[in-house]
This record gives sequence, structure tokens and C-alpha cells, in this order.
Amino acid sequence: MRNARIAGTGAAVPDRVVPNSYFNEILQEDVDTWLRENVQIYERRWLAENESVADLCEKAALQALERAGVSAKELDLIIIATDTPEFISPSTAAVLQDRLGAEKAGSFDVNTACAGFVSAMDTAFKYIQADPQYQHILVIGAYAMSKYLNLTDKKTVTLFADGAGAVILSATEDAGVGQIASMQMTEGQYNQWMGIYAGASHTPISQEVVARGEHKLQFVKKFPKELNPIMWSSMAREMAERAGREVTEVKMFFMTQINIHGIYEMLDKLSLPHERAIYIMHKYGYTGSAAIPMALNKAVEENLIQRGDLITLIGSGGGLAFAGSMVLY
Repeated sequence: MRNARIAGTGAAVPDRVVPNSYFNEILQEDVDTWLRENVQIYERRWLAENESVADLCEKAALQALERAGVSAKELDLIIIATDTPEFISPSTAAVLQDRLGAEKAGSFDVNTACAGFVSAMDTAFKYIQADPQYQHILVIGAYAMSKYLNLTDKKTVTLFADGAGAVILSATEDAGVGQIASMQMTEGQYNQWMGIYAGASHTPISQEVVARGEHKLQFVKKFPKELNPIMWSSMAREMAERAGREVTEVKMFFMTQINIHGIYEMLDKLSLPHERAIYIMHKYGYTGSAAIPMALNKAVEENLIQRGDLITLIGSGGGLAFAGSMVLY
């Protein structure tokens, strides 16, 4: 059966390191202690004023292409998952296609917020599985949320950061690799609980909107803390059942990285050790749709997963959107 393998991975973060102590100064209170104890974020990376999300996409893409042994001219499709795009229109993927010189590649963006990378990767797997014209697809999760942060809003400014992660999916008929189960779900009743609620057609940018700070990221309501662990563990079990596997067979989980305790709780529900997941929030903060491919890249670089290992990626993001993928690496 035609499938796709993860042929290469890459990641990129800005040079600027922002430690927790920065927020102690600007907020005039000790937020470092809370961040360390509750979410285990110690520092993060923010873009410089003259940098944008496409810069991170380009760096991550070039690394993934080199590791996969694939040239940009061989790409058939570029999919970028981001809710902090280069422009509202056209797509960030079109910008990257031009920068890379990927002459024959189609391109489009996906926005399921922080679940976006898994949604995009699932889409790319299905393109390759279904249509022989697709041999190599570049999938990127990218985040530049520092551009949308209110520096006086403690609930958001201390958590969110910038980064990008990339994978090259290449066609294969090897039965020992590729996606074996996936699922996507939405709890749309939460669509107005967290987001960037100005800048598009519902609330165009105006002087009044900017004065009220509505063009920045907002936590409007607090989400139930048990929501992610319940959804994630349920999705992991369902995908394993669909694939005819057991969750105990999963070598490594790659999860949305906003709260380490949420990942711990998911693993507890699955009766699995906390070491079955990769954690990157300590150094990089919360990088949204980039977090999962950045964690995957870390696992590849550190030889924490080997060919044939069963891995599971589950993302959740504003909307609320959930996406999962079970893959033989």
C-alpha cells in the first residue's frame, strides 16, 4: 500500500532568548516562580523586530530538506500550519515556495491554531497515500505569537513564544513506516474563549481596536484544566484501536506543550511513564503549532526514536481543534 515516511526533520528558533526574569521586571512581580512550578517554562525565544514567521519557516525547511536528501525543486506540495501568518493573504506557504525556489510545488496554509501541524501532516499523508503525483511534501508548523502579545497581560505574555518545525514526507511502499491512524475533532463551542479577535473581516483593524488592544492575543475565559488530558488520552486509545495496536506500544508521544502537567495527566490516564513524552517548553516556552514538530526534531536529533518505532502526535488549539496521528517512524 502506498504510504509516506518521515524522510527528514528540521527546526528553527529566533536568536533572542527571553528569560522569566524579564517578566519579573516588566510586570513588577515574581512570575518566574509560578512559571517554573506550574508549567515548567524557564525561558523562550522571540523574534526580532525585523524578523517574521517566514524567516523561521525557511530555516526549518532548509534543514529538513538537507536531512531528507531532497531538493526544493523536487517538492510537490508545501503546507504550512500557522495562525500567525506572514500576511492575512496571500498564504505563508506561497512566500516560502518562492524563497525556496520550489518551482513545481503547490502550496497552502492550514489554520487549526495549535493543532495545525498535526492537521497539516495528516493532510499531507493522505495526499501521498491517495495520489501518485505527490512524491515529496514539506509540512511546517510555525509560530510567531510574540508579534501579537500584550506586554502587560500576564496570562499570555509569559507563556507564548516563537519557533518553527518542519518535516519532509516522501512516498514509500514500505509497510513498516507511515501513518497508520489519524483523527481530527472540534469542540467549536470554545471558539471565542481564546484567540486574536481583530484584524480580519469580523473586526477590521482601526484606531479604536488598537487602542483597546483587541488586535492582540486574548484569553477570554479559562479552559477546564481536565479538558486536554481527557481528550488526548481518549484520542490515543481510539487511534490505537483503529490501528490494531495497544497504547503501550507507543515509543514516544509528541504533544501540545502549553502545560507539562496536562501531558503528565494524559500519560497517567494511559498508565504510561512520563518519560514516554518529549518536553521542550523548558527552553522554548509555548510555541503553538511549532511545538510538536520541534519536539519531533529533538527526538530525531537525540536518537530517541528509531525507524519502525510507533509514535503518536496529538495537538490541540484554539477553536477548540484537536488532531492526532499515529505513525510508524
